[in-house]
Amino acid sequence: MEYYFKTRLKGSIVLTPSFHQNTMLQKDKTLYKFIWVQKGKLALEVDHIPLVLEENEILPLTPLHHISMRKIEGNYLTLLFNSNFYCIYGHDNEVSCNGFLFNGTSNVMRLQLSGQQSLLLHEITDKFAGEYNIKDNLQEEMLRILLKRFIITCTRIAREKFSINTEKEKSFDMIRQFYVLVDNHFREKKRVQDYADMLHRSPKTLTNLFSAYQLPSPLRIIHQRLEAEAKRLLLYTSKNAKEIADILGFEDLSAFSRFFKNMTGESISTYRKRENGRN
Repeated sequence: MEYYFKTRLKGSIVLTPSFHQNTMLQKDKTLYKFIWVQKGKLALEVDHIPLVLEENEILPLTPLHHISMRKIEGNYLTLLFNSNFYCIYGHDNEVSCNGFLFNGTSNVMRLQLSGQQSLLLHEITDKFAGEYNIKDNLQEEMLRILLKRFIITCTRIAREKFSINTEKEKSFDMIRQFYVLVDNHFREKKRVQDYADMLHRSPKTLTNLFSAYQLPSPLRIIHQRLEAEAKRLLLYTSKNAKEIADILGFEDLSAFSRFFKNMTGESISTYRKRENGRN
């Protein structure tokens, strides 16, 4: 059964086992998503990148990511919400997921659940289903509380994945801040130095920090964010390469073309033709 709740201020939260059949939800470009395979496996594409989610895997996605379901073998659940219902940026002190679970690159976070972690999330989604049947003036806030519990649980699972303990929280928060700053400024700021200045750290400190967590280098993350946006504009808009170069803040089309070839190994026109030919 699908559970859909909408607030007077255009906030939305949805719990559905059939996202692939709901064209309205698929077309809504405001929704954050948790896709959770509960049994079997799910083949999908995120920004044209093929992925296979196995049983008890969760995939958090931002509204920027484009999803295409390819093959469903089993059962999955999707939890969706928009910023009008719960703003992860404005409430970062509550859930600490912005720039961690959710960022704009196409290198998405995959979480493998243990049996106990799966039980915890099942408990929350069961309470979601029960709360939808209670129609009173407390329902909205209860659903928001349950959403926060779900996000926090996933954040803790992700922290375990990176072995983040109390001593490491402060340093890892800087990594999250870096991802958020890149999402906000990647069009005009393309140097690590730019972000190091905003974080009041040296580029070398940032590079060492990312290396300690076995993450891509800060420069690589900036480039991956640019690459992801370039591919989205090439695949999901009718803008030409010159217009995209301008949008992404490149000096000219030649600079954009060189960047794209270095990142992908192929020209802009070849990439667009090949990927669009798959649809």
